Amino acid sequence: MNAVEGGGSRAQQAAARVRPALQRDLAALGLEYGGAVFMRIFKREAELELWLAGKDGRYQLFRTYPICTFSGGLGPKRRQGDRQAPEGFYRVGLGQLNPASSYHLSFNLGYPNAYERANGYTGDFLMVHGSCVSIGCYAMGDAAIEEIYTLAEAALRQGQAAFEVHAFPFRLDDAALAAARASPWFDFWSELKPGYDAFERERQPPRVRVENKRYRIGEG
Repeated sequence: MNAVEGGGSRAQQAAARVRPALQRDLAALGLEYGGAVFMRIFKREAELELWLAGKDGRYQLFRTYPICTFSGGLGPKRRQGDRQAPEGFYRVGLGQLNPASSYHLSFNLGYPNAYERANGYTGDFLMVHGSCVSIGCYAMGDAAIEEIYTLAEAALRQGQAAFEVHAFPFRLDDAALAAARASPWFDFWSELKPGYDAFERERQPPRVRVENKRYRIGEG
């Protein structure tokens, strides 16, 4: 029995609570319940942005949720037990949802991704979840995770193969990155910046690949 089958009633109850208001607010923006989703996480700002695809295929910002807590500081997760919340580019499919989570509802970011595996990073079960405690995860609180999870599940069940989550140390505009030049993570963050810039420009998640242990960003 997988997680989706094992804890469906909790997710269904959450959806019943939040779906009417979500549908109303989506309609006000010209968006549809079940539309494709995309998320961005910003550690320093402690925010998770939830975007939905509009009729033209470009994503529109639906809500910005405060992150209740995350563990560690700025910089990527590199090893099991370092208590760091991850940074990078992640994809989440239906099988990564966990409606039977110990933290109300959750989804697995998919750490380690291809970049992290190539660089020998270790760890697993890095989540976005409810509650307000974290050991390497992003804890959103129960009310927020019910909306986030409900829209993510609806998108996946309506045909989105997987949704992307881009986790950044902060909003990677030119000035913010330049101010972090002395950080040991400056080079890593410079690899993330083209992904940030591409979405800011196109309002569509860019293609992300890994070459020679580095992120490479391409359009489309």
